[in-house]
Amino acid sequence: MEKLPKIALPFIIIAVVLTILLAKSAINIGYGEAGVLFKTFGGGVVVDKPPLGEGFQIIAPWNKVYIYNTKQQEVFEKKMQVLSSNGLEITLDVSVLYQPQINNLGLLHQTKGENYLDIVIVPEIRAVARSVVGRYTPEQLYSTKRDAIQNEIFEETRKKVEPQYIQLNSVLVRDVTLPPTIKQAIERKLKQEQESLEYEFRLVTASKEAEKVIIDAKGKAESNRILSASLTDKILQDKGIEATVKLAESPNSKVIVIGSGDSGMPIILGNQ
Repeated sequence: MEKLPKIALPFIIIAVVLTILLAKSAINIGYGEAGVLFKTFGGGVVVDKPPLGEGFQIIAPWNKVYIYNTKQQEVFEKKMQVLSSNGLEITLDVSVLYQPQINNLGLLHQTKGENYLDIVIVPEIRAVARSVVGRYTPEQLYSTKRDAIQNEIFEETRKKVEPQYIQLNSVLVRDVTLPPTIKQAIERKLKQEQESLEYEFRLVTASKEAEKVIIDAKGKAESNRILSASLTDKILQDKGIEATVKLAESPNSKVIVIGSGDSGMPIILGNQ
């Protein structure tokens, strides 16, 4: 009985060592994540193979795995101070949607590290935003060119970060804040331009209405001219005879004087 603890001791030590080794060898990688393997005795960061995927992974206990979030992520740069083309200070709120290039995750880890957001994305988006906004006036930023500015910031930032193993999905300009006096001046100008456009529209509408009246008048005049040219004395007499016959057949009391009107047309006298 006294010998039992001495015999069991090596097995206990082996079990403890195996447990420690297993704990260091077993890695669980969550959903939307990937692992970069670092070989302590085999060349450091593994860059020539795909990263470790989701789920339970076994590695050598002396190696290490750096886990990265590979889902789309967002960084919100609030109140970035930039200058317009005429030197006025503009404030931008910008959101950047990004994620690491999964197939190049080892290179990203080796060259930039886990803090690549602050090392690459944030500095680049700030530099590009200043460059792009500096090409436009406050009025363009406030009204007509906002979408163009957003697209330019995205394209230029994408070209800078993609060679650094980062995938840029979108850049969204959330807000453009101008100095109050500049904003008020732009709003007044836009209002005046709108009123001017409305006035021009009324003038064009009135001009078209006048043209329509003139065309209608010309049409009526031409119609009357044609009608007058076609109404000969003979036609008028025939029409007068037709009217006289209809009136004579009417039960209403009347006096018809034949041949007493101009051109021999009858004069009709009623009882009123």
